[in-house]
Amino acid sequence: MKTLIAGMLLLATCTAIAAGHAAGPYVDAREYPSEAEGWERFRAVEARLVRGFDAICGDTFCEGEFHNLQPLRFRCSVQAASGRVGECLWTFTGSTARVDTATGRIAVDAQTWACRAPLAATTLLPVLLQTLEQDDALHAALPGTPDSIYDGLTACL
Repeated sequence: MKTLIAGMLLLATCTAIAAGHAAGPYVDAREYPSEAEGWERFRAVEARLVRGFDAICGDTFCEGEFHNLQPLRFRCSVQAASGRVGECLWTFTGSTARVDTATGRIAVDAQTWACRAPLAATTLLPVLLQTLEQDDALHAALPGTPDSIYDGLTACL
């Protein structure tokens, strides 16, 4: 019986701790202002950015050693109370492989990058999303700056 009570208390404590961590001042942009409203719009913007990257990759970032760069996720944090963006990161991966002709072994160099979007400190998520919903989201000037997502990628990749 003591073991059962101790287990229940431990479970209650862990649940309370987890709930406290989930209730921070920032949320994922996909959940702002609510999951129902944020998910579709943010995913559409991410898909638009990926299409833009794919269209320019071969002539820009994908000419070097890591010619197979792949975008992974575009994520943003948002202050839940104000809608102000904390930061946005776009992650990428790429690899190169070489065959050792003497041994037949393949040497792989795989890397990842986390590229920050050059956002103004006061950027509101609805304004950012509206900007990135344009036809050329990759090159659109970000709110309050002369910079674009492309500029952030150039500095990163």
